[in-house]
Parts: sequence; C-alpha cells; structure tokens
Amino acid sequence: MTSGRSTSTPQFALHPTSNHSAPDRPTSNHQASNHPIANRAAPNRVRSHAGPELPGPRGLATPYRMTVTTALAHAEAVALADEQLASWLKQEGYEEPPPAPYAPVGQSAAPDPATERLRLGERVLLDRDRGPLRDGPGAGRYDRRRLRTPAPHGTQQLTLTVATGSDGATWVRLEAETHSTGSGVRTPCRVPVPELARSLLPLLDATDGPAAVHSAPRVITADEVDALIDELCDPERRLPTVVASVPVNLPLDRWVQDVVGPLCQQLPGLATVCVLDPGARTGFNVALEYHTVYGGAVRTFLPEVDPASRQDSARHPVLARGRIEEDLRRAAGLLAREPRRLAADQPLPAPLAAVPVLRVPPPQLRPATERAAEQALARTADLAAPRQGADLAAVAREEQQDRAEQQARADELARVRHTLRLERRDHRERGQGREGRDGRDVREGRLRSGARGLTSRHCLTPVTGPAVGPHSAARPADRRGTPETFTELMARLEEFPLVTFTGDQKNALALDDLQCAGAGWARLAWDGLTALQEYAEAAVRGAAGGDFKQWCERTPEGCHGFPPRKAVRGESRTVFSHTKWKRERMLPVPECVDSSRRAFMGAHLRIGGGRTAPRLHYLDDCSGSGRIYVGYIGLHLTNTRTN
Repeated sequence: MTSGRSTSTPQFALHPTSNHSAPDRPTSNHQASNHPIANRAAPNRVRSHAGPELPGPRGLATPYRMTVTTALAHAEAVALADEQLASWLKQEGYEEPPPAPYAPVGQSAAPDPATERLRLGERVLLDRDRGPLRDGPGAGRYDRRRLRTPAPHGTQQLTLTVATGSDGATWVRLEAETHSTGSGVRTPCRVPVPELARSLLPLLDATDGPAAVHSAPRVITADEVDALIDELCDPERRLPTVVASVPVNLPLDRWVQDVVGPLCQQLPGLATVCVLDPGARTGFNVALEYHTVYGGAVRTFLPEVDPASRQDSARHPVLARGRIEEDLRRAAGLLAREPRRLAADQPLPAPLAAVPVLRVPPPQLRPATERAAEQALARTADLAAPRQGADLAAVAREEQQDRAEQQARADELARVRHTLRLERRDHRERGQGREGRDGRDVREGRLRSGARGLTSRHCLTPVTGPAVGPHSAARPADRRGTPETFTELMARLEEFPLVTFTGDQKNALALDDLQCAGAGWARLAWDGLTALQEYAEAAVRGAAGGDFKQWCERTPEGCHGFPPRKAVRGESRTVFSHTKWKRERMLPVPECVDSSRRAFMGAHLRIGGGRTAPRLHYLDDCSGSGRIYVGYIGLHLTNTRTN
C-alpha cells in the first residue's frame, strides 16, 4: 500500500532545529514573544582553529530516549500510544495502520501473528510485535511499535515499547534515532524531541519514581518545597530535575514564558523542570545550603542528591543567567547535554531489559496469484517487469535498513561494555584505597561500642529503670558484625540501650521473605539504629545540637554516620490530615510518654528505595524520657504514592 505523498520528508513531527546544538523553535503563541532574549538569533557555529570545516561525516546523531512509568493498565497504555501514532501518520498524509489485535483478558499476549510489518507509504514501514518478556510467560508482557520514515540521506526511526513486569509496573520507552546511508553525510548532533513524546506525556500521567513527568515547566510554591526536596533525594529517581530561579526584578510569569519555556524545549521526557517562585526560592536555598539556585540561574540535579555534602554540589551543574541571556538557543543545547547523556548511559529497568530483540519475518514479494493476475491482464511481459523490479528494490532497501540498525545496536553495545569496564576498574582502584582504612575503621568501631556501654551505665531509662552494665559491657556487636536479616536484627535490639522497639515484630520479620535486597535493607536499618543510639547519648546530655536530621547532616567525628537524605523529619500535611493514614502512624509508646499509650510517629528513616520500600518510624523523646521509641519497621505505610 502506498499513498500519494512522495515529496514531503516527515520528521516524526519533530520541531525544526538547526544542525547544531540548537533547541527546538517555539511552536506556540506564548513562546513566540517579543522578548529580546527569546527572539535573538543564534550566532554561527565556532569553527576549528585548524582550518575551515570540511564536508564529511560528523558521527551519529545522539538519539532521543525517554523512559517513564505510567499508572495506566498495559492495554490502555498501548491503545493510547497507537491512537497518537495513527493521528500523526494521518496528519502527515500517510495511511493509518489497521487496529492492532489486543490480548483478551487473562492472556499475556495476543494470538499469532505476534510480529507484522505494514507498509504505509513510500519508504514508510511500521513494525508491530508483542509477547511475553524473556524471563517466561509469568514475567510480564510487552508491546512494541517501530516506525521508519525517509530522511535526507538516510532513515529516521521511532521505537515505542510498553512493558509490564510481574510486579504490575508499566514502563514506557520512546526512542528516536537517525540512520545515515551515506559516507559523506553531515548529520545533526542530536535527534530532536519527537512530537509523540510531547503529546504522550500528559496523557500517560507519566512518573519517574516519586515525581510526575510533565512536558512543561512546573511552578513550585513555598508549600511545595519539602515535597520537591524529597523528590530530589529519592533514590528511585532516574531522570534529572532542572530547577530554575527567577530574577528578583522580573515577574514570574514573564520569565517562565519568555526564558524558561524556550530554554527547556529539548527536555520533555528527559528531565522534569521546576521553577521556584520568590517564596519557594528562600525556603529551598535555606534547606539546601550547598545546592542553592538564585538570580535567574538554572541548576540540573542529577539522581542521588546529598543535601548535606558540599562535595556533592559539584555534581549538579549550574547554568548562569548571563550565559542564558547571551544566547538562549545555545544555552538550551547546553542544558540538554547532561539529560541526553544520562538517558543514553543509564541501564534499562528490568521489564524493558527483558524485551526480546525485534525479529521481523523476511520480506517477501507480493503473492504469486496477485502477480499472475497482473501478468494475465498485461498484454506484454514488459508491463509486469517494472513492478517486479520495484518489489525487489523495496526488499533491498528494507534489508539495508535492517543491517544499518543491527550495526548501530552493535556499536552501542560495544560502547556500553567499554563504559562498564572503565567503571569496574575505577571501583577496584577505590576499593584498594579503602583497604588501608579498614583496620582503623574497626578500631574506631570498637571504641564507639565501648563508649556506648559506658554511657548506658549512667543513663536512666524510665521504662525499665537504670541500664546496668552486664549487657552493655558484654555486648558483642562488633564481633558479630552487622546483621544480614531482620530476624537477627530484632534479636539484637538490646545492643541499643537508649532505643526501645515498641511495635509488632511481624512487620519487620516479613521483610526477610522478600527476595529484593532484603539483606541490604537490614544493614541500612542497623546503621540507622546505631546512629539513633549515638544521637540519643548526646541528646540526653544536651550536646546533640539539634534534631536527628541535623545530627546526620553534621555528624561529629568518630560517630556512626547515616545519610541525611534518608532521614525524614515528618510526614506531609496530606498524610497528617488524612484520618486513616494518620491512624496507621499512631504507634505504641509507654504510658510515661503519652497516657493513651499511642503517639504519632511521622519521623522516619528510609531503609530502602522504591514506592513501597521499607521505613523505620520513630519518636524522639530524649528531652522527656531520655529515649527514642521505634514503633514500626516494615514496608512503606499508606500515603499518596503507595495508595
């Protein structure tokens, strides 16, 4: 099947760009403003000092890769993607593909054929396949669409994959790339953002860990600062978060419309963009004193932010206001560089990694009956020969495209393997540097353990009376090491004389039955309990200098550290005002703390990653009874993300 359209060159509905690091041009009325910065023309590209730039290959264009999750069901997400793809094809003048067969309820994949190739126009191919993930029928399912359209001296390819794992999470990945067919072709440095990404993001309600992924900047108010900081520090975040500030002498709406909008045109699906209003800017910079953003500057926060580390701030690049105003288009290219690199280097989530390689059936000529009918109608064989030759040429082009894609995948795999080898070598070198410190760390650990034993002999415990020395002096914590399971951890809670567990042990012991990094959770929980014990020892003497989070941010020398980003002071206002969710956090305490024998424990430690990862909830009563009460260790309690 072919359409009458043959002169237009589709670009996957991409916004037009130059061949350099320029962002997409504004396409809406609010972006095409009279602001001098927004309409300033980009200067010519700086050329090499070695001489004039010669024609020739510039290397492969950096592909576009978007990876997000959606709360939609698998079939609903696939149907939505097919609808948007068909709408774009119709807009470009190509034939709409026939509806794809969807799996009946209770089946993991639709009946055969599982792979099909549709020709929608001249050099326009749509491949569709579906089936179970590689780990087996019970591991989940996937649906994939690959669209190829012609481009000058090559082919543009768009691949959309929807994969749902056994845990029920649905992942959506969109890739856009260019395959060049000529040796002397000058290619753009990056593939622009597909229009399909801009249209799908709001419809999918896309998320990245705890954060919603929008296609436009989101304004943050003072009440939303704490939630934003939680998103920045969440270990499940994969995408960068771009935080923009507003100059004090300019209105917020104008700056967002004329500067931030065009500046972030290349970021949909690659990063989330937030703009701090004046009230939020103050609270944000006070909370993140080493990661400040102000004066119209823009900062890109990569995953795993450590707000208490001055050294960590160097990982998160800042784009100054002066650089933005000097050349807005070039600044947009610079801002998109790090998100592009991160999207290319990050490993795939497990469901997407288990999607098998696309294998399209070998191309075939039209059925013999169809060719015989044409030959019968033709009075001479010369009328059928050109059509047969056209079929052979189409087959040759398709085979060439398949070979080009296979070569591109092989080159990418070689690059990833090289990167992994370098990372392993760096890891070994860092490990050798730590070996010399191991003996000193063990000695310091024993000294801290002895100090805890001495302190516990002098601390009064209102629930059980004075903590006498037998079990403090004979504590074998360092000889036994860190517990690997929660069963062992619960049996050794007596090693923390100022930390009392008042909850139900079944919630903690149930974590051992989970197969996902249970030992790592137990070790992190032990680290948190150790830090709470040392904090309590200082707090009862009035020497802590603040609450437990401040203690983690400025841990005294010789004390056991705990990551500040994993220590949360309290729950959000939404959780506190929700009757059912608040009741879950009303946990047991002794009568000397509260006559109802229940207290709200909003403060908690993150002892694992993910939306349903385990938490340790505690009450700091060092100023009253001189103890810390741990009321819950288990999977994440209900909130807006787990509900």
